Amino acid sequence: MRQTWRWFGKNDPISLENIRQAGSEGIVSALHGYSPGQVWPMEDILEHKKCIEAAGLTWDVCESIWMSDEIKLKGAGATEEVAAWKQTLENLGAAGVKTVCYNFMPVVDWTRTDLNHRLEGQGIALRFDMIDFVAYDVFVLKRESAAQDYSAETLALAEERLKSKSDEAIALLEKNIVAGLPGGAESHGAGEFAKRIARFDDVSDDDMRNNLVSFLEAVTPTAEAQGISLAIHPDDPPFPLFGLPRIVSTESDLDFLFSAVESPANGLTFCVGSFGARADNDLVKMAGKYADRIHFTHLRNVRRDSDGSFYEAEHLNGDLDMIAIIQALLAAEKDAKANERRSNDIFLRPDHGHLLVFEEGSQVNPGYSYLGRLKGMAELRGVVQAVERLTAA
Repeated sequence: MRQTWRWFGKNDPISLENIRQAGSEGIVSALHGYSPGQVWPMEDILEHKKCIEAAGLTWDVCESIWMSDEIKLKGAGATEEVAAWKQTLENLGAAGVKTVCYNFMPVVDWTRTDLNHRLEGQGIALRFDMIDFVAYDVFVLKRESAAQDYSAETLALAEERLKSKSDEAIALLEKNIVAGLPGGAESHGAGEFAKRIARFDDVSDDDMRNNLVSFLEAVTPTAEAQGISLAIHPDDPPFPLFGLPRIVSTESDLDFLFSAVESPANGLTFCVGSFGARADNDLVKMAGKYADRIHFTHLRNVRRDSDGSFYEAEHLNGDLDMIAIIQALLAAEKDAKANERRSNDIFLRPDHGHLLVFEEGSQVNPGYSYLGRLKGMAELRGVVQAVERLTAA
């Protein structure tokens, strides 16, 4: 497994020099200045790559080529936007970037209700609180028929929770859910967010799956021609939000996806924290089962509550058996190489990290502190090296 680190470009408060000193071998990055439907020019891609390589690193993974809801809906602008996506993919491949992460989540990207959840003695974490989420969905956003998606007990708890919140706290909750994250949703002012959700009212999970297959059928030949591995990111969290379709959440979802588009280029970003937010996902089994399709992995841990809430735990101290997951990934990677089913390593990166006291008050993208990820990288690196040593013995 090859160790990488996410870098948000020249405006990232964490420099490439910092990243190299953390022990990373490669970079996960994208050109964040372009909107969906815009082609990334070759000269800009090469300049980004040159900057990374000048720091003694390599650009291993593009995360992500952003797409709008038009593609997910097969809307009026989908054909033109898919053409631009393919051209960007071709440019990346020609520049030597051979792994591309993307997601197919409608309207919202990864979603949390609290970006500053304080853990005693461990720093600040990201948290998804189901009761806060329901309070927003039902009583603030007032999505039509939202109450039908939740139990009477949950609705009562959510209504009571909202009564305890000030106007400022409610505004912060909305910001966190809708627009508070890097690469998150577009502007939602003046009811725009509710309108975007409503566009999916008549889109079922099956419709969404078919739209994803159509997208992959359009772009996979370009990926194959360029030697690119596409790596879809799972839903985060892996259960329905705002009544929107969720189609990359479970083992059965992946079975459908890989059967529908059999090309090895149609692969997976194995985000263990995303899949692990559901207790019924067997992460160790999935790591082995989909090893040939796993091109990239996000390693982070979670602590779950019974109501669907969770927070992002220390990398080796959550509900997920990170050591067993890494063992499964390494074993599957080794087997796939030995049998010539893959030639490259699985790229891994420490996903998110706690904001530790030393960095409080500094400019930090939520979840992407330096010290928290450095700590996670060191822990994960130790596990990888220990497993490799024991396996070789």
